Amino acid sequence: MINKKRILLADDHKFITESLRSTLEPQYEVVGVVEDGHQLVKEALRLRPDVMVVDISMPRLNGIEAVRQLNKKDLSAKVIFLTMHADVTYATRALETGAAGFILKHSAPTELLEAIEKALLGKIHISPRIAKELDKTAPNRKDPIRKLSPRQREVLQLLGEGNSAKQVADILCISARTVEFHKYRIMEELGVHNSAELVQYAIKLGIVTL
Repeated sequence: MINKKRILLADDHKFITESLRSTLEPQYEVVGVVEDGHQLVKEALRLRPDVMVVDISMPRLNGIEAVRQLNKKDLSAKVIFLTMHADVTYATRALETGAAGFILKHSAPTELLEAIEKALLGKIHISPRIAKELDKTAPNRKDPIRKLSPRQREVLQLLGEGNSAKQVADILCISARTVEFHKYRIMEELGVHNSAELVQYAIKLGIVTL
């Protein structure tokens, strides 16, 4: 019997993951489903899948930041981002993590299967619409998110989601004072002046979504 390749799904919408499961299971083994980036990091290291199909916009820690964290670990899984964001900024950030695919959610299920097949062969698949936009984008396009450290991006997402400094501290297991320090440095780097502007900037950057 041929062992099926193992896939981990990461999306906070259950109807999406159930649809993905039904699409994938005839050919692959879905070994787990997670709903936020922290769970993705934990379960990916535990389950060691061959492929991860990851949404970008997930609570607490988004998919791109989760994959960035996993890149520092001994994990060989191929990553395919499946997202509603038809934006080259998201695509650029995703591909910079070493992802093997960037697919829009409205694409046909066959495109995801094609992307997985390519990933397992060491190839990259990008939805045609995004691929065309990437070709038009200058390689030196500036992305403000690059100014921030990984921890600052985590803090920014959690603050942008409406958490207080104490709540962020509890989630990240750091002190509230440290959160406030990160918040000050983030505001300084991004040139914003208050918490409301910070939240708006987080939305603008795609760190959090409405």
